[in-house]
Amino acid sequence: MINPFEIIETINMIDKENLDVRTITMGISLKSCAGGDIDVVCGKVYKKITTLAKDLVKVGEDIETQFGIPIINKRISVTPVAALVDALDEPTAEKAVMIAKTLDRAAKTVGVNFIGGYSALVHKDYTNGERILIESIPEALASTDLVCSSVNVGSTRAGINMDAVKQMGDVVKKAAELTRDTQGFACAKLVVFCNAVEDNPFMAGAFHGEGEGECVINVGVSGPGVVKCALETVKDADFGVVAETVKKTAFKITRMGQLVAQEASKRLGVPFGIVDLSLAPTPAVGDSVAYILEEMGLEKCGAHGTTAALALLNDAVKKGGVMASGYVGGLSGAFIPVSEDAGMISAAKEGALTIEKLEAMTCVCSVGLDMIVIPGDTPAATISAIIADEAAIGMVNSKTTAVRIIPAPGKKEGDVVEFGGLLGTGPVMPVKTYSSAEFIARGGRIPAPLQSLKN
Repeated sequence: MINPFEIIETINMIDKENLDVRTITMGISLKSCAGGDIDVVCGKVYKKITTLAKDLVKVGEDIETQFGIPIINKRISVTPVAALVDALDEPTAEKAVMIAKTLDRAAKTVGVNFIGGYSALVHKDYTNGERILIESIPEALASTDLVCSSVNVGSTRAGINMDAVKQMGDVVKKAAELTRDTQGFACAKLVVFCNAVEDNPFMAGAFHGEGEGECVINVGVSGPGVVKCALETVKDADFGVVAETVKKTAFKITRMGQLVAQEASKRLGVPFGIVDLSLAPTPAVGDSVAYILEEMGLEKCGAHGTTAALALLNDAVKKGGVMASGYVGGLSGAFIPVSEDAGMISAAKEGALTIEKLEAMTCVCSVGLDMIVIPGDTPAATISAIIADEAAIGMVNSKTTAVRIIPAPGKKEGDVVEFGGLLGTGPVMPVKTYSSAEFIARGGRIPAPLQSLKN
């Protein structure tokens, strides 16, 4: 039986504490669209997406109206497109971009916010199609509005593909230059992963994994503001009480997300996949992971103790989530995207938060270096080295890590880049100027760590 107090509590979370469902994401398999002729492939891709997702936005809006729960984004993820490129008779970068433009057109037809899956999984080595797709990423992202891309360059079982890491530094630089007029915006739609997950509903890294079915509904919830408000009630308590408070709050957030996911699944006639309970912040005041850490007693996010506070938060969120649902998945934990978090933006502007401190924090958070703006003249090799460092953290710790970094053309340390909307404001952060070029030029593969041998 529904407790009236729980209804009032949820209403307060939505009205006053920025609780929302961040995304309903429909995963669609494009395996049946593979073929040799690019025109036929694009036709099949467009038809399949527009058929399966035709009611996605309407259903999301109907649920939002009926239950009074804000649903911020409706999105689509698809099978890594590199598989389609591989199947073409004569694959080229131009043909890969044609598929990207088809995805963009289909996404606009059904009215979603983003479509993810212009992706390649190259943690051990490349296929020809994967190499071609990666080469095409800058043009694909620059010539589309809604398409998001990701590349998985490492895993605990395979090690790190350093040839792909080197290439991704060049890809990020080129993507930034091709969208110079929007301050390198294409890079905000590109994620480089280690240990990428197959059911992530959040952009820009979402793709419909190889182990997934024909079609699925995944939901991503969010609520940093709710967690902060809960911690305000236990100001003088010890960390055991803090962890228990976060856990109970995450439980409530996840239950709401599962309700929306199951309702969307039923109305669309598509299987329910997972609830991702990641605390995804926004630039809105109060909706910040940094503010949660500061509520624990830190003067500023980035102060000594920040990594420990984030570790507690991430673990308690996961524990609360698995209590609430048997189908928690995706990334599930705490995100630390600098430009999307009001508290992170403030800490970065004041110098309390550096890339080095963020890297330490990624050892215990759910993703990695996210939405970080760096000087536009940063060399590609330095970007590759940042990716390599982050991939190494993921590989050794058997966790997902990622890099979404934006070398803003013409910008230097101390400047500010305005992206608007959920992408927020990016203060240009300094990077070390010592060269990593010789290190990155070695190429090859960093072997998998000893802990990969678990059989």
